Amino acid sequence: MSIFKKLKLAREKTLNIIIVGAGKVGSTLADKLTAEGNNVTVIDKSPERISRLATTYDIMGITGNGSSYGTLMDAGIENADLIIAVTDSDELNLLCCTLAKKVGNCSAIARVRTPDYAEELTYLRDKLGISMIINPELEAAREINRILHFPSAISVNAFAKGTVDMIKFKLPKNNMLCGMSLMEFRNSPALGNVLVCAVERGDDLVIPNGSFNLMAEDIVSFIATPHNAYKFFRHIGLGGRRVNSALIIGGGKTSFYLAKYLHQSGISVKIIESNFARCQELNELLPDNIVIVNGDGTDEQLLMQEDIASAGAVIPLTGVDEENVLLSLYAMRVAPDIKAVTKVNHINFSNVINELELGSVVYPRFMTAEIIRTYVRAKKNSIGSNIETLYRIFDERAEAIEFKIDGDSDFLNIPFKDLKLKDNLLIASILRNGKSFIPGGQDCFKSGDGVVIVTTHSGFTNIRDILG
Repeated sequence: MSIFKKLKLAREKTLNIIIVGAGKVGSTLADKLTAEGNNVTVIDKSPERISRLATTYDIMGITGNGSSYGTLMDAGIENADLIIAVTDSDELNLLCCTLAKKVGNCSAIARVRTPDYAEELTYLRDKLGISMIINPELEAAREINRILHFPSAISVNAFAKGTVDMIKFKLPKNNMLCGMSLMEFRNSPALGNVLVCAVERGDDLVIPNGSFNLMAEDIVSFIATPHNAYKFFRHIGLGGRRVNSALIIGGGKTSFYLAKYLHQSGISVKIIESNFARCQELNELLPDNIVIVNGDGTDEQLLMQEDIASAGAVIPLTGVDEENVLLSLYAMRVAPDIKAVTKVNHINFSNVINELELGSVVYPRFMTAEIIRTYVRAKKNSIGSNIETLYRIFDERAEAIEFKIDGDSDFLNIPFKDLKLKDNLLIASILRNGKSFIPGGQDCFKSGDGVVIVTTHSGFTNIRDILG
């Protein structure tokens, strides 16, 4: 059988997936994984949730306990390729995956959120034979921490083992880049180490070529190493002052993880939390110089008393999206230069949220679903190279994907200028021997490379998909 026939079969492969838990993340996964052609069965104790999902999506729903042998058998665990446990209980998720591994021959993914397990995730994964353990709050804290290192950024996504970032920012009026073509941009010695890979202009999304001219108000995404990104922002006058203090509103799990990250970066941290018992707990768990304030974070008088106007960043992390949105809007009104990062759990109104110009918005549920989708795509792929990382960008109208190049690929050492690539696609970065660089037409793929692709196409599972 030829390699092209093998590839065709790999693309058409359908996975049998069981999702335990029909909450926000489970529902999002049911939507995304069925849309990519997988057979999905959802288990949940709530008949109302199961009925709603079965009516909305092309899934099979089962009402029951996902850690029950009988329920798993009814769901087809013996023929399942993957089980994903995303209930509200960490212990139940781990038990579901462990039992599924014993009964069936499938991979397993568990959501584990309790901070007590945070230092043991690798141990649990290895000892229980689970393919992946995801902590959404920890992932959200990591993303917020990355964003705060670039005050002008809207979002920051890490690729290639953290050696390169994709950073999104809004190009202000009268900036030196306004009117500049990307050919001029790339040929500038001061800008050449940064690659503009996507531009959102109004309702349009463009993967730009060299003749594309940047304009004020464009939402620009670029690829660069962290060091070159710092230099780039400074050069175009958007370096801004480094965030040296942060006010976190809400003392939940994400706040706990984020406070530790920011403290390690030398940023002073203050947390406002309404629950006194939680304040005591945080006071014991976090370093002494992190200030814990017991009070209502939505109280304007308290916010002014805690000097919100002088904070370098404000991060509302309450459990209520509306409160988080209003708090960010308020912070930017009293302190126009403040860096606001807003956590939003419901993504149904993302268009409305984007119009509010909240600065940076983090969606933990969306992040969790994307990590799992990346694993599913890689599992469906049987030849060539696997997906390492995947991000949906610009409201899911484009993808940034990192592939690992396999030594058996038959297009190694061919200059990119000689490869026929799909339209609306860009080879953005290559990680080789621990170092990342932006490739040119004379560069080529080599075995072991990590490659970042940006494209408006969807559903790529193999590096070969970039070819026209």
